Amino acid sequence: MLCAMEPFGLTSILLLCGTCLLFMAIQRKTSERRRMPPGPFPLPLIGNFLQLDTKNFPRSMEKLSQKYGPVFTIYLGSAPAVVLYGHDVVMEALVTQGDEFTDRGASPILTKTTNGTGIGFSNGETWKQIRHFAETTLDMLGMGQNIEKKIQKEAGFLVERLKSTNGRTFDPTSFLSQTTTNILCSISFGKRFNYEDKNFLRFLHLGIIQWNFHSRCQGHNPLYNIFPTILDYLPGSHQKIFKNTEELKQFVSRQVDVHQKTLQPEHPRDFIDAFLIKMEQERQNSHSAFDHPNLVRSTLDLFTGGAQSTSLVLKYGLLVVMKYPKVHEIDSVIGPSQTPCMADLDKMPYTDAVIHEIHRCLALVPLNLPRTVIKDTFFRQYFIPKGTTVFPALKSSLYDSREFPNPQQFDVGHFLDKKGALRKSEFFIPFSTGKRGCLGKKLIDIMIFILLTTILQHFTLKPLGDPGDLDTSPTTGFLTVAPKSYQLSVAPR
Repeated sequence: MLCAMEPFGLTSILLLCGTCLLFMAIQRKTSERRRMPPGPFPLPLIGNFLQLDTKNFPRSMEKLSQKYGPVFTIYLGSAPAVVLYGHDVVMEALVTQGDEFTDRGASPILTKTTNGTGIGFSNGETWKQIRHFAETTLDMLGMGQNIEKKIQKEAGFLVERLKSTNGRTFDPTSFLSQTTTNILCSISFGKRFNYEDKNFLRFLHLGIIQWNFHSRCQGHNPLYNIFPTILDYLPGSHQKIFKNTEELKQFVSRQVDVHQKTLQPEHPRDFIDAFLIKMEQERQNSHSAFDHPNLVRSTLDLFTGGAQSTSLVLKYGLLVVMKYPKVHEIDSVIGPSQTPCMADLDKMPYTDAVIHEIHRCLALVPLNLPRTVIKDTFFRQYFIPKGTTVFPALKSSLYDSREFPNPQQFDVGHFLDKKGALRKSEFFIPFSTGKRGCLGKKLIDIMIFILLTTILQHFTLKPLGDPGDLDTSPTTGFLTVAPKSYQLSVAPR
């Protein structure tokens, strides 16, 4: 009788222990949640998705900040995310407590597509090694005049393509994206492609799809982020993205193969050469981050952060210039035939202010790319558990009425002082700030200035209708925004 009861007694003890452990885990989570920033009550599994406008996620965050304050919590599925809305809290997190907010956040679908590699989505020691290498390599390759020459050369090809339109109306999207992508090809692969090259066009097409996907991935794929293991075996849009990701990686891998066969370690030609040399130098280091997966992903990150973002800013810039056509500085400083260079920028404060205001109004990445805290963190009076996703709302700084009196209006005066000189502002953080600020900021600045001034130097831009009727409000997604589609024609000056 006693022996017969022993299995039952053991089962009861195990069940009791399991129940206690579960209860303690729930209690701990409940305690953590009570100490976290306030926010809307989440539903099981789906969190706050039904309460958020995933087509205009930044606007949802603005509304929630008005109710819950500058630091609040939302749930994306079952996982909490902390939103920082307001210049002061953004700077406090990214600069004052920057070490704690350094890691990149990732959803299951981002983890699947990036595998935690590369410049953009790696963390810890891998990120430190790759980031430092990328910074020094871009400097070594000549972030100054050498890269300027590559951009000027591509700007010349763009001018010829625009001339070939012969006054016809067109959508500038493909022209701009092909130009910026070819500049990154020159830096990464050591060569540019013909604009009709099928492999180049396929690479560009897939890159645009991936940009659009990642900018909307959380909002448009909530089910995958909740049930990734199950959906890995089911059809859906996520499967196409996984396939596209592999094709992009294969394109870069083919470029790597060519470089390996022609590599001269004493004379690195481009980013891939420099990475291959570093891989060989670190071959005996078991802790090295320099391997083939990080090479491929880092190269793709350069295109995502440099080519796609720059083409969108330029597209928005042309739209703004058509609505507010004051470009007299270009004529007086550069003239009709001189090639624009960065040395001209210091003599063109109005043009510089226009570019700043283009960035501010567009606010390309309004919520920044997600971060995570690297340890249990106390921020202001709140507790944020290790690994929690954090969205620092860059737009809340760019649209702060304390610094920019007319935040909803395009106003060049936001960046000009009373003497007409450029006015700098710590609120101007379109590229984020702190240790994880945009690696390609300097390159993007050069591309936008040279390409925009070259276009305006050679052409008068003509919208389809009245310039005053142009809608400069961008379309919004989950993580990024984009200019609305439009057409224009160009007339040689």
